[in-house]
Amino acid sequence: MKSVRHVCDVMVFTALSLTMTFGVALAEISVTSFTATDAPSDAGQTIELRWEVTGEAPVTILRSAQPEGPFEVVGQALASDGKYTDIGVDDGKPYYYRLAWVSKGDTISTDVAGPAVARSNWFRTERINALVLTILMFSLLVYFIEKAKQGGELYIRRIAGLSALEEAIGRATEMGKKILYIPGILSISEIQTIASLSILGYVGKLTATYGADIEVPNIDPLTYSAARETVKQSYMEAGKPDQFRDDMVTYITYDQFAYAAAVTGKMVREKPAAHFFIGSFFAESLILAETGYSTGAIQIAGTADLAQLPFFVTTCDYTLIGEELYAASAYLSREPILLGSIKAQDIIKAMIMIVIGAGIVTYAFGSEFIRNLLLTK
Repeated sequence: MKSVRHVCDVMVFTALSLTMTFGVALAEISVTSFTATDAPSDAGQTIELRWEVTGEAPVTILRSAQPEGPFEVVGQALASDGKYTDIGVDDGKPYYYRLAWVSKGDTISTDVAGPAVARSNWFRTERINALVLTILMFSLLVYFIEKAKQGGELYIRRIAGLSALEEAIGRATEMGKKILYIPGILSISEIQTIASLSILGYVGKLTATYGADIEVPNIDPLTYSAARETVKQSYMEAGKPDQFRDDMVTYITYDQFAYAAAVTGKMVREKPAAHFFIGSFFAESLILAETGYSTGAIQIAGTADLAQLPFFVTTCDYTLIGEELYAASAYLSREPILLGSIKAQDIIKAMIMIVIGAGIVTYAFGSEFIRNLLLTK
């Protein structure tokens, strides 16, 4: 057994001597400690090696599944690094390590460190800050939703786009022309479509109150059914159920560009006074908005699709950008879950802005406490 170990060690060290030549004397190298342990707070398959060595010679890391060897080369590092991470080992299997130096044919190695066994951990201690933030946000979310359900007053700033909605409907009423409301091109499963239908309920109630005419062309059958019931309910809440007509909400086609062609044709022929593009849109957004702009109608858009926002901002009189769409939906519907969610998000955002601002100020004065508090690995 000893002869086998000797032969293996000679083979490893001979390979090292052929590939590594360092201008240091091995007598100058002194190892005071060398340990191999499982890497903490990780997903497993990782072992950390740490050492204290005098001298600056490069070091070769050797690994074996048995304390007596044979050892194989798994990596290299500088002695001054003081550590090395062995990645890709098998969980639950013991490993043994040695450090070795080679110079001018001479070899020196440390005693065997180990056994070290890699295991996956349930919790990463360096991410406690993320856990605290998650718990805090969840607690605020539940608190504000429950408060809204109990009838508590939750202040949400009125978005300027809501005033633009009323202005557009008022203009259509004065001109005696219809309003064209497009609730996006995705189905009812899309969150933007749900938010759009909440705004449609508000718009439908205003049109019923003012006596204006509205048309809601749809691309999706499920959205068509939901939009029809939304408008019908709006007229009932306004006290004018007899003014609701089935042709106010129509189904066009499921094809994207055929739908765009049909809607733009309505814009050119009938020239509605106001166009609302609220929901999720794709390549047809510019076709619809540019055609509507050419007819001189007031146009109000709202979407969370970032790629389509430039087209709407350019061609529409007012655009609900990103989260404003959801905030407007919560503000108009007064749904407790929506109101509570928006309020909790606003509080969390304000807290994050305060912490980031405080971190910038303290870091400018030489303190890294807040910066380190926010770091994750």
